[in-house]
Amino acid sequence: MLNNPAGVAADDPILQLPKVALHDHLDGGLRPATMIELAASIGHELPATEPEALAKWYHDSASSGDLVRYLETFSHTVAVMQSREGLMRVAKEWVLDQVADGVFYAEARWAPEQHLEGGLELDEVVEAVQEGLEAGVIEASADGKFIRVGQIITAMRQADNSLAIAELAIRHREKGSESGVVGFDIAGPENGFPPSAHLSAFNALHQAYVPVTIHAGEAAGKQSIHEALTICHAQRIGHGARIVEDMDIVEGEGQLGSLAAWVLDQQIPLELCPSSNLQTDIGGTIASHPITGLKDLGFAVTINPDNRLMSATSVTREMRLLVDEAGWTQTDLEWATVNAVTAAFLPLDVRERMLDEILIPGFSRVNI
Repeated sequence: MLNNPAGVAADDPILQLPKVALHDHLDGGLRPATMIELAASIGHELPATEPEALAKWYHDSASSGDLVRYLETFSHTVAVMQSREGLMRVAKEWVLDQVADGVFYAEARWAPEQHLEGGLELDEVVEAVQEGLEAGVIEASADGKFIRVGQIITAMRQADNSLAIAELAIRHREKGSESGVVGFDIAGPENGFPPSAHLSAFNALHQAYVPVTIHAGEAAGKQSIHEALTICHAQRIGHGARIVEDMDIVEGEGQLGSLAAWVLDQQIPLELCPSSNLQTDIGGTIASHPITGLKDLGFAVTINPDNRLMSATSVTREMRLLVDEAGWTQTDLEWATVNAVTAAFLPLDVRERMLDEILIPGFSRVNI
């Protein structure tokens, strides 16, 4: 069953545009109704027991302006994802919600180490999520919809087992399933937990040719981006909005610092999440969010929802906000989506086919 994305009009033409979601957390995208059902089945108490009230609680709680408090809202979503059945259902619905948003490629970002309280082992939780993702792809296909998905296995930066999680990602990437592991990330509170603290994990991933994206430049400043790129071998940056701290730009003119110039010149993809950033006190408004200025300067920006439940959003809604409040055009949206396909953790030939067969024809058929 497909649900219309939150905050999007059913007749919005942006819904029809083909999209990519590179930064979308599995445990940040649960349907409120599903949470209520799963919580009831395990006796977990939620802050609200009606879908609309629960959705409002999530959005309000995540809008405190503090990343640590924002992250605390995940305690309830993670609580209902401790069984094989719960993981499979959440993963399947995650795929179907991507399809409803017009997404044809999505990477499910999640931390297996947070889903062991029900007695499952690390490999078992990865297999359960993969089964759920595959079930969603099959159901979408039966309905005439195409989507391809992969998993970004994430370690929690405040924990000390990132090497074990990296080895988990390596094992499951080697299995080669289309809904399997495509990359690795670290997430969680940035301040006090720098990427370089997990160097052994990143070295192992680098030697095994596993792509890496790292949460950086969200709560922490430009130094976190520097470490992610120069020490930890990241191919992409999760968020990265604080790269503007390495710039002195006034009315489109000015000077880039060495880090910002490197990110621009190397076209390192930035997984920007405007609505989520506003909730954690980056940007102020959609119009003043760094994504537009970075786009205008030629940075490889991509548009992402981060956590659809917490931000009551979707890729379509993020695009609509950028059009209505920041003056983006359809050409801008297409350019950012091309960036996302180019940055996807997929083989080159697959990315090229997606550009030629899905993205470019899809944009040409729609006029927003």
